Amino acid sequence: MAKIVFAPYGSLGDLHPFLALAIEMRERGHEVIITTLEPYREKIEMLDFDFFPMRPEFDPEDKEIAREVMDTKTGTEVLLTKYLLPSIEDMYEDLMIATEGIDLLIPGEIVFAAHSVVEKRNLKWVSTTLAPLSMLSAYEPNVYPNAQWLKSLNFLGRPYHNVVFWAMKRVIGSWLNPYKEFRRSLGQNENHNPLIKDKHSEYLHLAMFSKVLGTPQPDWHKPTLQTGFCFYDGQKDMGKMPEDLESFLNKGEPPIVFTLGSAAVMDSRDFFEQSIEAAKILNKRAVMLYGIFNQPPKGLDKDRVGFDYAPYSQIFPRAACVVHQAGVGTTAQVLRAGVPHLIMPYSHDQPDNAARCERLGVARTISRENYNAKNAAEELGKLLGDLTYKAKADEARRIIESENGTQTACDAIEKILNE
Repeated sequence: MAKIVFAPYGSLGDLHPFLALAIEMRERGHEVIITTLEPYREKIEMLDFDFFPMRPEFDPEDKEIAREVMDTKTGTEVLLTKYLLPSIEDMYEDLMIATEGIDLLIPGEIVFAAHSVVEKRNLKWVSTTLAPLSMLSAYEPNVYPNAQWLKSLNFLGRPYHNVVFWAMKRVIGSWLNPYKEFRRSLGQNENHNPLIKDKHSEYLHLAMFSKVLGTPQPDWHKPTLQTGFCFYDGQKDMGKMPEDLESFLNKGEPPIVFTLGSAAVMDSRDFFEQSIEAAKILNKRAVMLYGIFNQPPKGLDKDRVGFDYAPYSQIFPRAACVVHQAGVGTTAQVLRAGVPHLIMPYSHDQPDNAARCERLGVARTISRENYNAKNAAEELGKLLGDLTYKAKADEARRIIESENGTQTACDAIEKILNE
């Protein structure tokens, strides 16, 4: 039996794949500890895992922070330079406490202090990626959140992407000063780059997404194992289906489901009000999943209903289509449900996930600036009126059902433990 620390950081979309792995590894007889944001303590402890908090702290009710870090153009830079990198010492201290006497560390991608903890403790570790954009392959037509217009140059191929990566390294280099100072204070190499060239484990990297979104490329880090999505949807903690929602779903045709995940929903603006009007224009039933920290949107009626939460795995397969923000966790659940998507991406990996779904033939996209009742109704009409979207969605669902991501990942983790 090994002692393993899982250290995810971010929204529920970041947390849930790690919970899938943690539950499976515990069932295989290993001791599992989870360290993550303090607001998830109750959820983790309901699953009977030992919990350690990890800073920097985020208040899930702070909509100003949500607005900053989900900004379409600057969200990624703000998240890194204002919140994560300046707090690297706090994160390190918390991880050092959580990793005392362990055999293996498996951190989330933005847990930048993990590299220093691994070096300090001489630990085995497994790095992770949840979305294909983070693999930074020059062989794929990527869409970058703060420069989405560059996607028009994707036809230039690998040489173009290599130039983009070169420019990216120069820009990001200016963000890393707090990280360099921290590394110097520990007597570690200050030129270590946890965002690009040095972010992968020499033992194993897990690409925890389906091949329907992206396939292995020649310039992926070695060793990398693509596992497929690792699904967990809260049924073993707080993930209960509202009874009124179950009744609504049983009474009529499949509704359009509108959601913004667990992070973007904190900066929803008028998304749900406009969505209600779009459903009315189309004369369609609809469900608004408006978030546990928000008030019900105005305009709800007997055919357009709202709930603060529902497990995606239970509601998406019963939807006509899903309108969402393209967080990788939400995207994975819609793909697994086999229904079409209308995507309104925010920042980070979301524009790239949206573009991949569009290329797959399962989705249409609309920008935040253009999202209103009229435009949304028009896009939804095209999506629902063309049966090829549904056919492509069914194809993707069958592929995802054949990929046992959690088992594949855990088999690989156990192999590392036994080496």
